[in-house]
Amino acid sequence: MTETLIDLIRHGEPIGGRRYRGHGVDDPLSEEGWLQMWRAVGEYNQWQQIITSPLQRCQAFSYALGERHDINVSVEPRFKEVGFGEWEGLSHDEVKIGRASEYQAFLKNPVDARPQGAEPLNDFVQRVYSAYEAAIERYFGRHILIVAHAGVMRALIAKTIQAPVTGLYRIKISNGGVARIRHAGSGAVLELLNGKLSA
Repeated sequence: MTETLIDLIRHGEPIGGRRYRGHGVDDPLSEEGWLQMWRAVGEYNQWQQIITSPLQRCQAFSYALGERHDINVSVEPRFKEVGFGEWEGLSHDEVKIGRASEYQAFLKNPVDARPQGAEPLNDFVQRVYSAYEAAIERYFGRHILIVAHAGVMRALIAKTIQAPVTGLYRIKISNGGVARIRHAGSGAVLELLNGKLSA
């Protein structure tokens, strides 16, 4: 039976700490962010292809990792983070405290209670799924790494475990956290969440 193995890693902590970045704010990785990612992968190098979000907090590490192990890297624009509209650039506290009622509404119903100007959640999920399905088709039977964002990983994990989109923000994704999805004849299985590949 042919299996396709997909590893997903969330970018490390960017400069500026915890805040809503979406795809409108593109801070580079902090020194700690680089360390989080290298610690997560260690010397692991079993991928045939690396696919990265176009945002620099993912792309810089992808190219460094690809160069280290001589693995081809491609950029997939559909793997950029969900757009957060007015919340982009705000810290978590600025939203949680300064926009408390908005924040509570969002937590209860992230599909309909979006921040002003945010990308519709169903549109985001569809663009991520389309990129993922294209990658699985193209790299069928291989082992690939997708370097992306918490939102992208949540969407793909929810799809794998058949969870509704409304539950997306109930999945915690750590900076530098690795997830693994195995695709076989019987369907996809989530094997790892917020893990590390280093020994």
